[in-house]
Amino acid sequence: MKKTTLILIIAALTAFLPVAASAADPLALPNVSLTLGGQNSPQGMATAVQILLLLTVLTLAPAILLMMTSFTRLVIVLSILRQAIGVQQAPPNQVVIGLALFLTFFIMSPAFNSINQKALQPYMDGSISQESALTNALDPLRSFMLKNTREKDIELFLKLSKAETPRTKADIPTLALIPAFVTSELKTAFQIGFLIYLPFLVIDMVVASVLMSMGMMMLPPVMISLPFKLMLFVLVDGWYLLIGSLVQSFS
Repeated sequence: MKKTTLILIIAALTAFLPVAASAADPLALPNVSLTLGGQNSPQGMATAVQILLLLTVLTLAPAILLMMTSFTRLVIVLSILRQAIGVQQAPPNQVVIGLALFLTFFIMSPAFNSINQKALQPYMDGSISQESALTNALDPLRSFMLKNTREKDIELFLKLSKAETPRTKADIPTLALIPAFVTSELKTAFQIGFLIYLPFLVIDMVVASVLMSMGMMMLPPVMISLPFKLMLFVLVDGWYLLIGSLVQSFS
């Protein structure tokens, strides 16, 4: 009886499979392929290479935003502030990154307007070539990075790359300027973070000393010091002072 039942189940499945396959055929997705063939002329191949380069630049756009603007310094300082106060999730990461992003747009607005006027709009009008547009777009970013990069860091990367000593700032290679700028931003961000940490560290030490003198060693000092640190930050209008100082720190 069991063998007969098993044979009937297998027969039913075998009869159902072709029906299911035929029903699924109309829902099959079409195949899409992207090839660079069919272009034997040099102009056609140059266009294909330009498209590939454009896709590469779009892929690297987030890295360009992080490494060539004020975003790095802003997000590090805001993160250090959150740790100094002692609140790990207030404000949350989305708020910190969003605030740093919009402050970056505010700080970089002169450079972005220059890129729009000297590179994007002329290129869209057809008055300049793609190479000239890229050069004009890079110049405002280079000017911003040169103003906020220490000469010591530039000399370091020029020495590591074994490049010739540039005569002017315009001769500094961009591949050496970008890591030098990032290094300077990291150093500046940690210096600002250290200054932010000091008043909150004093509050933690005072609260810990008072608790130890009272014999309340089992009570975590963070629970007592956190309200005082929040009150101090609110009374001195910390967000106003911090954001104003960060924006003014960029020359």
